[in-house]
Amino acid sequence: QVQLVESGGGLVQAGDFLRLSCEASGDSFSLRGMGWFRQTPGKEREFVAAISWNGFSTFYTDSVNGRFSISRDNAKNTVSLYMSSLKPEDTAVYYCAQYYGQRYDGTVNYWGKGTLVIVSS
Repeated sequence: QVQLVESGGGLVQAGDFLRLSCEASGDSFSLRGMGWFRQTPGKEREFVAAISWNGFSTFYTDSVNGRFSISRDNAKNTVSLYMSSLKPEDTAVYYCAQYYGQRYDGTVNYWGKGTLVIVSS
């Protein structure tokens, strides 16, 4: 069983930056694609960003492309999401996810419990 624990959420102003981190348990982290999703009340969870097992490939949803950056450290079993130029519409609970495969075009096997990001205008 893999556990994913997010940290770094908080209240920021529009235009600020924030860095989310996710630490994974287990010894399969370096073999799996990782991702970040977000959800607001009344809406479905949506994809934000993902990174392949070796960090060589990343993908972003259009609304964050150019503002957010995903990275990983396989030696520390962590994946991070650097968020800049934050907008009020980025307000959400952000979830860390581990994919079944090495990339991010498959099933998410594990989810974290989420960390809340609030961006005030």
